[in-house]
Amino acid sequence: MSENEAGSGADTIAAPERIALVRGEAITELPQDLYIPPEALEVFLETFTGPLDLLLYLIRKQNLDILDIPIAEITRQYMGYIEIMQELRLELAAEYLLMAAMLAEIKSRMLLPRPETAAAEEADPRAELIRRLQEYERYRKAAEDIDRLPRMGRDIHLVVTDASHLAREKPQPNIAMHELLDAFRQVLERAALYRHHRVKLEPLSVRERMTEILGRINSEEFSTFESLFNPREGRLGLVVTFMAVLELIKEALVVVIQQEPYAPIHVKAAA
Repeated sequence: MSENEAGSGADTIAAPERIALVRGEAITELPQDLYIPPEALEVFLETFTGPLDLLLYLIRKQNLDILDIPIAEITRQYMGYIEIMQELRLELAAEYLLMAAMLAEIKSRMLLPRPETAAAEEADPRAELIRRLQEYERYRKAAEDIDRLPRMGRDIHLVVTDASHLAREKPQPNIAMHELLDAFRQVLERAALYRHHRVKLEPLSVRERMTEILGRINSEEFSTFESLFNPREGRLGLVVTFMAVLELIKEALVVVIQQEPYAPIHVKAAA
């Protein structure tokens, strides 16, 4: 054998298979001291609320007709799921094992030969299982619809505040002098409508008008500012009345208030 033939024979030897690449170095053999505990790999499966939920999941997963269930295939998949749970050392509820026995019974009843007369009279062995699956599906859908509704404490939170301890005083607006003058101007404008040609000299006293105003008002009820004036007295009588009101305010014998800006002005005697 020549050197070329020997070289070509060496090239045909397969290179060792690389298992992994660690820090740029190819690993071709498993280490002798490698130990993987059984709990290192965790498998998370979809949880089911019961055997009917598992059966419904297997049927919907394959788009099967619930009225024509292939018992053999569904039983095989169901038992495969039970075996996985047992291998993972998961506790199986008794109802899962009861459903497995029920599936095995239905499968055996469908496989056993039956006389033609009995076949026509005997009901489908799957009928009871189909009825239970349909009923469970209806209840499950109703539960999902209810769960999607807004729930108090989860989606809606009721906020209740107690404001009984909060005492709020409504401040009364301060009445400026120009507001009194504006109100008096309106009184003068209305008094101008009561013109007459009768000339009569009447002696008017501010002190007497103050006494008269105090006699007309009291400390319990408010009187409107306009009601203190008598337009028939003319301009002189209105001016005297206005001066009397200003003197009463100055001496704190009357109280003048206004509920809000531009609202009517009311007067009452001081308590």
